[in-house]
Amino acid sequence: MSRPLLFTGALSLGLLLSGCALTHQPPEPDPVLGPEEFALRIDRLESDLAARCELQQAQLGEQARRQDTLVADVREVGSLVRHLRADIERLERTDGEPTLVPQECATVEPAMGGKTVVGRSEWIGLPDVGTYLKARIDSGANTSSLSASEITRFERDGVNWVRFKLGLTDDDVVVDGVRDEWIEAPVERRVRIVQAFGEGTRPVVSLMMTLGPIRESVEFTLNDRTHLNYPVLLGRRFLMDIAMIDVAETYLHERPEFPGGRPADEAEADENDREDEER
Repeated sequence: MSRPLLFTGALSLGLLLSGCALTHQPPEPDPVLGPEEFALRIDRLESDLAARCELQQAQLGEQARRQDTLVADVREVGSLVRHLRADIERLERTDGEPTLVPQECATVEPAMGGKTVVGRSEWIGLPDVGTYLKARIDSGANTSSLSASEITRFERDGVNWVRFKLGLTDDDVVVDGVRDEWIEAPVERRVRIVQAFGEGTRPVVSLMMTLGPIRESVEFTLNDRTHLNYPVLLGRRFLMDIAMIDVAETYLHERPEFPGGRPADEAEADENDREDEER
């Protein structure tokens, strides 16, 4: 090969290598954040997180409100179903015989300021249970109570319920057919009880109750009253705005009648009470 050609090739190769060296440059380093820009970015992140937390809290609050509404609807439906079952059971007990329905408004009861006067002892009716019971009326007690035994807690449709039997002695006057029947009701609330041997809670249920012309849904605390003279105690919450006590009188109102029970005109034979100071 001639020397001019070798010189030309070497020159070309040198130029090529020089061009590559000129065009290849190292990458630029990432920009470094200053203190102000860093603080600004942190503030933006905090604002974004706070906004997300507020949105989540609002969603949780709406969910809780919807759940409360649903629970209230379930309670209402459960109450309607419970009353319907009680009506069906009462119809089944009659075995095709006509049901005696007491005429509660047949007589004008003594009243003062629109309130019904009741004696210190009265007959009450529990239509949902299907029986009459003796009750002591006592303004010294705040809540009413019903004697109950074998109280068992359970859950139905997400709501707390109790199953129990009436706590009765052989001397208690009751429709015999319901003496050993199970009663079911939703728990309205629980009350704290302080006793000599410790503290505890008792369930409170709402039952329809009649007393003469009065027909009210009454909250009863369930507890064993078999050591007392009356299976039912009516307190101030029941009396408020609807009744007044005449402590000199007893059984001012007729005993209600239920299928399987004794007629109202035979109640006088069952009204010999022992006076006591129970609460």
